[in-house]
Amino acid sequence: MAIENVLLGVAIHMLFWEHLPHWGTWFLKGVGKLPTSLQTLYEQWRCPYCAGFWIGLAVHAATGRWLFEAFATLPEFWGALGMPLGWFLDALVFALLNKLGVLLVAAIGWPALRGHKEKMSFLESKKAA
Repeated sequence: MAIENVLLGVAIHMLFWEHLPHWGTWFLKGVGKLPTSLQTLYEQWRCPYCAGFWIGLAVHAATGRWLFEAFATLPEFWGALGMPLGWFLDALVFALLNKLGVLLVAAIGWPALRGHKEKMSFLESKKAA
């Protein structure tokens, strides 16, 4: 399994749907200038599973690496359909792992952010005293 593909996919999803929209107004202004159909697509792809499928295809195309090598060599009876089917199945599993990765990062992040906020609050109260 090419775990680096999954890590890259989670990073891409976090960047485009969790971070860039909050780093000033430039990103959302750019999205707002896209054609309506692409704006709708961006909004619908907030789901890490949905976006993960397409991210998986893009990562596969960009790196040439299969998430699971078994999908590279499907049985002969698939004939010419074997390669596209392999890409589809690889991206489908990628989507599942992408969703799991995004949920895992969010689950770890919430307690960490809460702890940081409480620590800052505690330090501020020490300064005031």
